[in-house]
Amino acid sequence: MAEKAPGGVQSVERVFELLELITDAGGDVTLSELSSSTDLPLPTIHRLLRTLVTLGYIRQLPNRRYALGPRLIRLGEGASKQLGALARPQLKSLVDRLGETANMGVLDSDMVIYVAQVPSLHSMRMFTEVGKRGYMHATGMGKAILAQLDDDTVRGIVGRQGMPTPTPKSIGDVDSLLLDLKLIRERGYSIDEEEQEIGVRCFAMAVPNAPTPTAISVSGPVSRVDQSFAERAVPLLREAAQAISDELNQA
Repeated sequence: MAEKAPGGVQSVERVFELLELITDAGGDVTLSELSSSTDLPLPTIHRLLRTLVTLGYIRQLPNRRYALGPRLIRLGEGASKQLGALARPQLKSLVDRLGETANMGVLDSDMVIYVAQVPSLHSMRMFTEVGKRGYMHATGMGKAILAQLDDDTVRGIVGRQGMPTPTPKSIGDVDSLLLDLKLIRERGYSIDEEEQEIGVRCFAMAVPNAPTPTAISVSGPVSRVDQSFAERAVPLLREAAQAISDELNQA
């Protein structure tokens, strides 16, 4: 949950508190679940939800649960475009220095969504459309993001989304995933070892202190993206991730 802004407007803070609680719960909640997660009085929660439903930012489902509404999509798409534009210079620098495709993704509805990409100039390269979603456990950026979360949150995400295995090398059970995340936390970056696409390897790193869980990556054919590539790529990824973080957190 976001911290209270000094001098902020209380009703606005309360609205965003509810939206974040619904998001953190996986996208839909009951009124009682919201009430147990916040100190707000029940009449206040109900009044704010009714207003958000009228505006289209929240939906009330037939089972009486409250879900994120369609008007948030346009806001999210606009924010994603701006985030991608902010990161693009750093992604281009990675491509210029490493020669492989650079990507940026964020956590959205328990999946990683690609918000920016600068492609490699090689004819044989990794290519993913901006706006595409991927399973967290089967992508380098997804695993880099998951490694920033606690194990219970990770279990909740894969429990809701499942753990399909796009390739024979994909991780297919939560215990193996948690072991991999432990290793990622220790070394500071993740590796997609042909887990999303056979023949493609990816090195990814979380953007520190990002307002929403975010990661960047470099990807390419395993013939080029090898251990010697990793030795060059990891420091550059760290440098780019910190630069993006600094820009995101400018006052």
